[in-house]
Amino acid sequence: MRGLKALATALFIALVPAIGTAQERSAAIFDFELTDTSRDNQLAPHDAEHRARLAEVSERLRKRLAESGRFSVADIGPVAKEAQASNLQSCGGCDVSLAGKVGADLAITGMVYKVSNLILNMMIFVRDARTGADLAVAQADMRGDTDESWARTLDWLVRNRLLAPDYGVRR
Repeated sequence: MRGLKALATALFIALVPAIGTAQERSAAIFDFELTDTSRDNQLAPHDAEHRARLAEVSERLRKRLAESGRFSVADIGPVAKEAQASNLQSCGGCDVSLAGKVGADLAITGMVYKVSNLILNMMIFVRDARTGADLAVAQADMRGDTDESWARTLDWLVRNRLLAPDYGVRR
């Protein structure tokens, strides 16, 4: 009996680090982008209000995923300028190569599609940084172009899509 307990204890101690690393994946979480079809010139620089919202939801996503214990947030500083110069939604996989450059397991990008001041859609894309395979796509419509609607939508997507056991990114 004592030998069995010792074996079980040794096995548990050996597995704890492996379990911890299996649950936590390194994620390069890039800044959200905005496509605004409510304006005549969709390519014009965004106003300060929208730049602030994009920065806020980007940081909020990083914080929520790190707090979950399932992700470690990779430092994207070395590739930040390159990422900002690209449209990560249409660059042909540059998000994956940029995530690989910083040693991340996952490339996570986000987009807000603004149809009008009332109708918007937020999307989060998770891809494997080694293969480029899509692992999860989470999206939700939101009503109202406010700080609160953006924050609530991001929180809902993280809670009910990305971290949901039967939907989100698998461990």
